[in-house]
Amino acid sequence: MATLRFLGACGTVTGSKFLLEAGSRRVLFECGIFQGSRELKEKNWAAPPFDPASLDAVVLTHAHIDHTGYVPRIAKSGFGGPVYVTPPTGGLLDYLWPDAAHLHEEDATYANRKGYSRHRPALPFFDADDARRALRLLRPVPFHERVELSGNLAFTFHRVGHILGAAFITVEADGKRIVFSGDVGQRDVPILKEPEPPGAADYLVLESTYGDRLHSGESPREELGRAVAETAGRRGVVLIPAFAVGRAQDVLYHLRTLQRESRLAEDLPIYLDSPMAVSAAELYCRSLSEHDLEMTELTDRGLCPIDGPSVHFVRDGRESKALNDRTGPMVVISASGMLSGGRILHHLKRRLPDPQTTLLFVGFQSAGTLGRRILEGAREVVIHGQQVQVEAEVRELPALSAHADQRGLLQWAGGLPAPPRATYLVHGEPAARESLAGELRSQSGWNLVLPEEGESVELK
Repeated sequence: MATLRFLGACGTVTGSKFLLEAGSRRVLFECGIFQGSRELKEKNWAAPPFDPASLDAVVLTHAHIDHTGYVPRIAKSGFGGPVYVTPPTGGLLDYLWPDAAHLHEEDATYANRKGYSRHRPALPFFDADDARRALRLLRPVPFHERVELSGNLAFTFHRVGHILGAAFITVEADGKRIVFSGDVGQRDVPILKEPEPPGAADYLVLESTYGDRLHSGESPREELGRAVAETAGRRGVVLIPAFAVGRAQDVLYHLRTLQRESRLAEDLPIYLDSPMAVSAAELYCRSLSEHDLEMTELTDRGLCPIDGPSVHFVRDGRESKALNDRTGPMVVISASGMLSGGRILHHLKRRLPDPQTTLLFVGFQSAGTLGRRILEGAREVVIHGQQVQVEAEVRELPALSAHADQRGLLQWAGGLPAPPRATYLVHGEPAARESLAGELRSQSGWNLVLPEEGESVELK
């Protein structure tokens, strides 16, 4: 009998970890870190809720750190098995883990120099050696290729949109079919191919990030163009915190399209200020097999649709710091997307007190994060131990999210030929999980479970 244990992303959108035990095999699906409040982040530093050396394998749906960022920690703590990923996810992690390690090291060094950390000394969550150790464990597997882990346990990756390389996973365990949704992407968006239907499932583990809301019916490109044009008109700076993998490239694509269509000035400076995002942008341009028709047509004309004469890729830290001496108009896209660390914090310290600045959120802001506090109207925040006034204009474009909204999640789950025996809602805050559960329960045959962290269920 297979057993599934929920070790994260229960009542929150971070820390995804699901431990499946089938026969003698123990496989961890997703291995992410917690983000948000201090209480959540401290969980990352606690001993793992399983023995890393006892795992036979780890299987990851996509590259985002809330799904992958714990792998270097368990690799340091005794795990030496394979980490299965799609080839594009492996390509992204080649950049993401070393870059994340560098940021962790920089943040620890900065905290020690400024003395604002409660820890003495502040240490990186993982370092460059840990990242290299984890990268050696990656085993890329193409979409739709069945991987047999034992006689009674196998899995297959299928495209789910969201970001480059993102997959949902179908698992065959002891004669049962389990589907892990990963993060379901929106339909009818540029760059990536559409999410594939889930097929049959005895059990479904479904994300619920936007389970309680619908994205705006207006084109996200139109909303983005309006926000940028208004800020450029007053010679201000648009700061866009964006996940380095996925969101940053989507934003660049829309900005370049607006420039190609002469709806934004062709010479408007656009800075992608994140080494990780720059590397990911280059990989997006090379990953032709994952492009949708719109992206393919531009690529066939010899264009990389997310590059252009006014786009500047910023890798060097000194060049990043120099941006704070520039005046607008300009657009700065920088990580992290929830303001939990990285270069965006230095730009915020400089630009938030300026009413000519627009801080434009294009992704979900988890409870307890700096991004959520600002989005909910905080007029003063603490960054790197300093009080910073919020005088900038704050705007949000949820339609640019890489996550499907409630309608999209219902549509994707509705692709099942029949309701599963049980559907476990994860990766959503309490209101989002409850709302999506209510919508599904209103349809005949759906058995919804909202698991608690640490809960274990038998898949009979």
